Amino acid sequence: MTTTVPVTRLHYLDWLRVLALVGIFLYHSVRPFDLTDWHIKNAELSFPLTGVLIFVGLWGMPFFFLIAGAGARFALAHRSGQQFLVERLQRLLLPYLVGCLLLTPIMLYTEWSHKIQSGKLTTSFMEFVSSRSIPLSPEIFGWAGYHLWFLGFLFAFSLFGLPIFSWLARERGQRFTSWLAGLCLHRGGILLPIIPLLIVQLALRLFFYEGEHNWADFFFLMVFFIFGYLLYSDERFTQAIRRDWWLILLVAITAAVVIIAALVGFDAYNWVSMPWHPGFYIAWTLVVINAWCWTLLMLAVGIRFLNFSNKWLNYAQEATLPFFLFHQPVIMILSYFVVQWDAAILPKLLTILTGTLVLTLGLYILLIRRIKVLRLIFGVKPMRVQSRAAPST
Repeated sequence: MTTTVPVTRLHYLDWLRVLALVGIFLYHSVRPFDLTDWHIKNAELSFPLTGVLIFVGLWGMPFFFLIAGAGARFALAHRSGQQFLVERLQRLLLPYLVGCLLLTPIMLYTEWSHKIQSGKLTTSFMEFVSSRSIPLSPEIFGWAGYHLWFLGFLFAFSLFGLPIFSWLARERGQRFTSWLAGLCLHRGGILLPIIPLLIVQLALRLFFYEGEHNWADFFFLMVFFIFGYLLYSDERFTQAIRRDWWLILLVAITAAVVIIAALVGFDAYNWVSMPWHPGFYIAWTLVVINAWCWTLLMLAVGIRFLNFSNKWLNYAQEATLPFFLFHQPVIMILSYFVVQWDAAILPKLLTILTGTLVLTLGLYILLIRRIKVLRLIFGVKPMRVQSRAAPST
């Protein structure tokens, strides 16, 4: 028998969504200083910061998509499928397209200017733009929108997920959900989703092992989105997370330590792009385990400590999407100037963090929040329909 989740607001999901956005902001602010490739790079790079980014990158976006899937579960509890898609058009696709038109040219020009200034490019801006071939894959979302690929993925997941969610809401789907939830009554049962996630990851990664936001990333993250819906379709899932948090933590720490040891001792960073090497399968297995376990741990923290609301949460919820849209262009523009300073990494990083926070929030508070048309095109609900209904993002 299915133990359904009451359709009431779970404030910890709202807090986790806001905290996930803060994490993305910090992640992108650090990117000019890590050892991997990015649009703007400082001359001096940091190995410790790279390690932190690699660790967070293992589970950050899976966590964000799982939270989004949970939001879809609550949204569909009081919306029809058609209403759900209309809302997704307004709050995901429209901001994505507007962002591509208004923000992508700014980011393109900033990246080109930096690479010209640093001697990495000698071509004109138009040659730089025309050299970017259009990918015929999910990578097109990032090609057109830089960081806005997240909104493109999320809109696509909403489209593809709706028939699955409709089936799960029917009798057969409810029986399937109940069966899965029953498995979680056993100690460690909540870790079983690692198996389908691993199958999807390895099966696709064999063919799409280079780059990011490819078909392997797309379907792997979509599974997290679907699991986010499932976890909030039966209370036994979250009960298992509360009960087994210590086991999840143990597995997560073990997998993270093994990854660190492999990176330090065996230069395992390249294993993920070497399907002919045994380390390829070890690396991606560890990636999947980390992604699932750290995501569940974040839910456990939210359940235990964050299930409350206040005026700051209500304000932050409305600001999340505009902040997400604008934070990376601001980071890139500030970084373009800051990386040219003759200074250490720490003051540069603090300048980028502080400047981006002030400027991005300023854009929201002074413009987007006050002007109706800007609220519309940047995915903010009209003032008159603000409510405290269940999460829907």
